Order: sequence, then structure tokens, then C-alpha cells
Amino acid sequence: MIGTPGRATAVALLGLTGRLVDIEAALTNQKPGLKLVGLPDAALREAQVRVRSAIEHSGFEMPSRHLTVNLSPAALPKHGSAFDLGIAVAVLVTQGVIAPAAVDGVVHLGELGLDGRLRPVPGVLPSVLAARANGRRTVVVPTANEAEASLVSGVRVVAVPSLRELAIAHGAELESVPVEPVPDRAVAAGEPPAPELAEVVGNPEAVEAMLVAAAGAHHVLLVGPPGAGKTMLAARLPGLLPDLDESAALEATCVASLAGEAVPGGLRRRPPWQAPHHTATAAAIVGGGSSWIRPGAAARASGGVLFLDEAPEFSAAALDALRQPLESGEITVERAAVTARFPGRFQLVMAANPCPCGQFGSVDGACTCPAASRRRYLDRLSGPLLDRVDIRLRVDRVSAAQLRLRDERPGLDTASARARVLAARERAVARLTGTPWRVNGEVPGPWWRAGDRRLPPDVRQPLDLALERGTLTMRGYDRTLRLAWTVADLAGVVRPGRRELGTALTLRGAVR
Repeated sequence: MIGTPGRATAVALLGLTGRLVDIEAALTNQKPGLKLVGLPDAALREAQVRVRSAIEHSGFEMPSRHLTVNLSPAALPKHGSAFDLGIAVAVLVTQGVIAPAAVDGVVHLGELGLDGRLRPVPGVLPSVLAARANGRRTVVVPTANEAEASLVSGVRVVAVPSLRELAIAHGAELESVPVEPVPDRAVAAGEPPAPELAEVVGNPEAVEAMLVAAAGAHHVLLVGPPGAGKTMLAARLPGLLPDLDESAALEATCVASLAGEAVPGGLRRRPPWQAPHHTATAAAIVGGGSSWIRPGAAARASGGVLFLDEAPEFSAAALDALRQPLESGEITVERAAVTARFPGRFQLVMAANPCPCGQFGSVDGACTCPAASRRRYLDRLSGPLLDRVDIRLRVDRVSAAQLRLRDERPGLDTASARARVLAARERAVARLTGTPWRVNGEVPGPWWRAGDRRLPPDVRQPLDLALERGTLTMRGYDRTLRLAWTVADLAGVVRPGRRELGTALTLRGAVR
């Protein structure tokens, strides 16, 4: 006689989108063994070995008949080891160890160790959010994932250290055997302090440009010789940004969880910082993989800053892959069987030398590069990509005179700069009330050229002239307008004038 199939529920993630997966375990009169079906990947197929060992080391016995485990819907790709716990629960239900009613409506997430202990898994936060969105109110997770799962309100989180303790929690009449829970991934002792803006010497135009970038969420390209302070400036941008709001903090924490980073408790409120190496592939930048699509550096930087040092050294494919998220604020990674979506609302900051040797245009160094080599070097940054970058600025090395002046007049500190940025953003929010946008960098060009936002002809004359001469594209025209409004917000001016527009044109300057 064949018994009643056992059932349990888990979650499959495609990007940050989760879908419930029904796990069915049924006994058949075939040769003893365990068969897993339902589009599992390689890591999930190995669950049959982990589940068998965990069940036996937890004091239970595997069925003496053939056991088929089906993951439904069968056409949905499934990856990772988070299904281990649900599979083991479904097996125990078939044996009568756990009553079917005890697991009805409960979502199980966790990887099993060979000794029956539960190990933490990535992506718990988006998985619990998906469970709540599908009406589930109880989720079982490993002890190490308890703090992360508890970030979701309206869901009862049951944290257990082992499969045996879970069976007891589901009503099995067993004696508890205390075990040491598997710890979570290592957590750094607090976030390191943000670099101080006052440490930047000289280049006041570049410092002001970073304030404009922070106030309006504008993308930046810094071009200058080695040692000019490009990386130093870029590293101070996150410290100028305000804390993430609830939605952005939840997105950033979900991406961090999916990427396998520890989430010890509490949403990530500070804007993230990602600085991939120039050898990174397009998949490493925007995300990729086969059946399991992992978030790339751009997704992990959502809500914060993506810094590309030595930008011309990145592959053309990696750079051009950023064009779509720069426009839409979303990263879409498509594969033959799956499509994953990640948030992509990051600020792009690129740093580049003016030529291969880095000395072109420097007053204290001679360039040895042929003219054709210089042209080709910055031409690695495609025109369509540069057109999406609002601020394009030349940064030069600091002179001894600037260093002496710095000793006499301390530079602008991070706290004061952030206060200016917050005030500018409040002015932008007041102006954008009733629209879907919150910062100037998100607003499309037609909005700035319509209604009472349209600047008088005498104010926009330099901008119209640049468009007629071909030094600005229409996209560049609109982005210069956005910059002018941000400059006005920083200055406390109601609307841009010739001065603010001139500053915007300077920040938009050509760097080739």
C-alpha cells in the first residue's frame, strides 16, 4: 500500500522576485532510493544526499521504498540549497513523523548539514517578503537567519537550529537534543566611518561638483592625471548622500541578502558603495549566471554609488551594459529559461586618465602618447554612455600654493556639506510634489521645458546656442537643464538664472 504524499512549501527566487514552490514527497513500490524532479540545478540535486544524511543523524529513518520528490511548478527553475529543509519536512510527513496539518501554510527555508543542523542561506529577506505577499504568515528559518527574517512585519518567524528541533516544534513526540546553532556569516564590527570631505586639498570646483552630484543624484565623470584625487573625491560622495528611505533601504538590504552578505539586523540605511575592478566582466557588473542569476555590482550599489576607477580599462561590453539601467533605474538580466530583475537606481562615478600615460594636459608632466593613442583612449567610453553622464569634469593635481592655502583655510567638512545637500533635496522635493520623482536627476527633459519651469529665452540662450552648434545633443540639453536646477537648489535660488546655467554648462564640459 502506498501512503499519502507529504507536502511542504519553500520559495524560489528570480532576482528579487519570489514564487512559492510546493514540495511533494511520495512513496512508490520501486527500488529504494530518492529521486528529485522539477528543474533543480546542480546544488539542489545534491540535496538528496544532504537530506538523507540529515534525517538519519536526527534520529529518523529514511523510507525503505522509492521516494520521489517533486518541486512544483515544474517549469520554474530552482536553485540553491534553501529547499533542503522543505524537502526533509515533506519526507517526514510521508513517514508520519510530522502531521500534515502542522505544516499547512508554513514556509520552510534552510540548508541542511550532514549532521542535521540548519545552515544559513542567502536571500532570506526577499523570500520572506514573497511568502507574506502570497498570504503565508509563518516561516521557518535557521537560527542564524532569524534577525534577517524578523525584519518583515506581519510574519511569525520560527528559528530552529536543527531538523530534530523543527520536528519537535511541529508536534513530533521526541526528546530534545541540544545542538550548537551554525553561526551566520562573519559580520563586520559596525560600518566604517565615511571618509571626511575636509581631507580633500585643492580642486574646489571638483568638491562643488560632488555636492551638485549628491544634491541631484547626477552621474559623474572625473578626468585627470594620476594623483589628482579622483578616487578620493568619489569615495566621499556616499558620505554626502542622505540616509535611504524605507523603500530604498529594503531594496538595498534584499540585494545584500541575495548576494550572500550578512544582514545582522535592521535595514541598511546608508547608501552602499561598490567599486569593481576594471577586469570585471559585464555579468559581474550588472549580474548574471545561468539558472541562478546573481546580482552584480550595479545592483548591489542601488541607492548608493557605483565607482568605476580607470573606466576606459573596463571592457566595452561591461560599460555599455550600464546604459539601460542608467535610463530606467532597473537591471534586467535575461536568459533562455528565466528573466531576473534587480533595482538599478545608482549614481555612476567614473574616473579616467586623459591618456594611456596619464600626463596629457598636466602642467607638471609631459605626455608621451601619440595623438591617435590619446583619442582612442577616451573613445573607449562610448558617446551614448557619456551622454548619460551629467557632470564631466577635469581634475588637476594639487599645487604647493593650494596646499598652503588649505592650511590657512580648512576645507568644507562632510557634515556641513551634507546639510547643504539635504536642504537642496528638500527644495527639489517641494517642487516635485505630485510627480513620481524625488530628485532632479530622475526628472525627464520635457518636464523641465514645459509650463512655468521653462526658462526665459535670454537665460537659456547659451544652451540653445550649444545645441545649434552641435556641441550638445538633445539629451545633453535636458541634462544641463537638470544640472542648472540642482545648482539653483544648492544656492537657495528659486529658479536658475544665467549664472546657474553657466555653472551647469561648465560641469557638463567636454573632456575628450
